[in-house]
Amino acid sequence: MKIIPVFLLAGSALLSSHAQAVEGDLARATFAGGCFWCMEPPYDKLDGVISTTSGYTGGTKLNPTYEQVSGGHTGHFEAIEVLYDPKKVSYEKLLEVFWHNIDPTDQHGQFCDKGPQYRSAIFYHDEEQKRLAEQSKSALVASKPFKEPVVTEILPASEFYPAEEYHQDYYRKNPIRYKFYRGGCGRDQRLEAVWGSSY
Repeated sequence: MKIIPVFLLAGSALLSSHAQAVEGDLARATFAGGCFWCMEPPYDKLDGVISTTSGYTGGTKLNPTYEQVSGGHTGHFEAIEVLYDPKKVSYEKLLEVFWHNIDPTDQHGQFCDKGPQYRSAIFYHDEEQKRLAEQSKSALVASKPFKEPVVTEILPASEFYPAEEYHQDYYRKNPIRYKFYRGGCGRDQRLEAVWGSSY
């Protein structure tokens, strides 16, 4: 797991055994929901989220490039890594935001983006995240808000490779192009169709 240094007060001990914890009071979560450009904004809005990073994870290729991942042969997902303060925002809340920003019934990708690199998945960093992720998926299946089966995977977190700099905060750097892409991809229309008024 990639560690982000956080300075601690003198005399404080590092949290070493808890995989979810980074250091100090911060934790990380990793989600794949299709195009990573579109997954950053809903998390950046949350109080308690420190940062979001677009990247690649779940595959076998070391230090993959966007061109390699988008080719669909690396095993990697487009994903985001969320650094957050669990005292301000819970992992359960992060899961709720995740589900309502994907189509969990699409096994071929997300919205207009098709291919294994665009599948949806929750990558857990410890047993507690795994338990909560499985619990949230089970609750979704039980509530049956749509007739199709939920195909989103729950997988152990592996090495996360940050994407190229031009992908980071794309919706802020290129707002017009981002809105054009999002609209053209039919993301919001499909989310409303799947989730209805709860979207």
